[in-house]
Amino acid sequence: MGLPGALPVLNSKVIKCAVMLGLALNCKLSLSSKFDRKQYFYPDLPKGYQISQFDIPIATNGFIDVDLPLEFGGGHRRFGITRVHMEEDAGKLLHTGSGSYSQVDLNRAGVPLLEIVSEPDMRTGIEAAEYAAELQRVVRYLGVSNGNMQEGSLRCDVNVSIRPIGQLEFGTKVEIKNLNSFSAMSRAIDFEIARQAELYNQGQADEIVQETRLWEEGAQKTVTMRKKEGLADYRYFPEPDLPEVVLTEEYVNGIRDSLPELPEMKRRRYEEMGLTMQDVLFLANDVNVAEFFDATIAKVPDIKLAANWIMGDIAAYMKNEKLSINEIKLSPQELSELIASIKSGTISGKIGKEILLELMEKGGTVKGLIEEKDLVQIVDPVEIEKIIDKVIANNPKQLEQYRGGKTKLQGFFAGQVMKESKGKANPGLVNKILIEKLNAKS
Repeated sequence: MGLPGALPVLNSKVIKCAVMLGLALNCKLSLSSKFDRKQYFYPDLPKGYQISQFDIPIATNGFIDVDLPLEFGGGHRRFGITRVHMEEDAGKLLHTGSGSYSQVDLNRAGVPLLEIVSEPDMRTGIEAAEYAAELQRVVRYLGVSNGNMQEGSLRCDVNVSIRPIGQLEFGTKVEIKNLNSFSAMSRAIDFEIARQAELYNQGQADEIVQETRLWEEGAQKTVTMRKKEGLADYRYFPEPDLPEVVLTEEYVNGIRDSLPELPEMKRRRYEEMGLTMQDVLFLANDVNVAEFFDATIAKVPDIKLAANWIMGDIAAYMKNEKLSINEIKLSPQELSELIASIKSGTISGKIGKEILLELMEKGGTVKGLIEEKDLVQIVDPVEIEKIIDKVIANNPKQLEQYRGGKTKLQGFFAGQVMKESKGKANPGLVNKILIEKLNAKS
């Protein structure tokens, strides 16, 4: 709040988070970096300057690898990271409906931020949105931030400039703020590219000025917010109230050794297991889903079946109930037990689905439910034969039609047998014995 005599204090967790992120983004770390004051007068920054890092940021020259979704053409892209630096957050302006005044919420002021600046390697709104989504995955995997855009834990400002094909230097840069989702980011960039290209093509390139624009979600367009200050206006100088940040090789190596498997590594590992790109992108997208999948296949290494259950029935249930994978009552151990029970023929796939639903809603164990509900699959041919004989005897009319050439009725008989056995008869055996019985000469 800029109170007289109040001094800033740097906490060690901020440094750890910055180093983790720098390493995860393949950056070169500065073993000695410092803080600077960036002067600007703004209502949400009461002391008149922001503590940031200017010429010696903690991490520079990195890159991030992204897999583009299949619906946007797929493929791998690498985007350069210019720098990662530490700074403090400013307050938050709340504009009133009437527009006659604004309120300032200073609860965020002084909270540490990591700012990541990318190289101008993106060419479309989709690429930029996918880059931002990958950064969100990385910070969540690292536990550096929850990455929630709606809470302001992850915020994106984009700079757009265009140039004719063949020209090396970029045109005038325009910044867009107020982007509160990845899809808004994608649409705002594509709109801005089109706006600038149109001005350029009409010979009005000088109307593209360095400024900050806002994205208006309702109108789906960008509008001028304020003309931009240049670097000189910030009058950077070293922050006198904070010492420089000195890292040792041991400290950095300790953090490097403790890094988790990152989204990119996970995707490559899943691809090597033989999963399709669609499976890979779904499973590696959420760190909790990835951990659930890994724990499931550790017990029963049927990779494709585990992926299908998680992406199918489990994902559908989570979506309907608006739950995360950590909130459902099913554990990875029980999912692997369920897959093992279906593979060994103890229960049928159909009964597996019923058990799965109960496990997600109420918890419990697969073995317990199979016993409690007497769901063990019937695999004894003599027992199945008895059920088939009963069904055939009860449906003489359909039998006559079947033998008269209406072979499609086999499905009807199979359904009746499954109904009679409460879904427990082994479908393979049912069909085998049923065909023999139906085709037998009476």
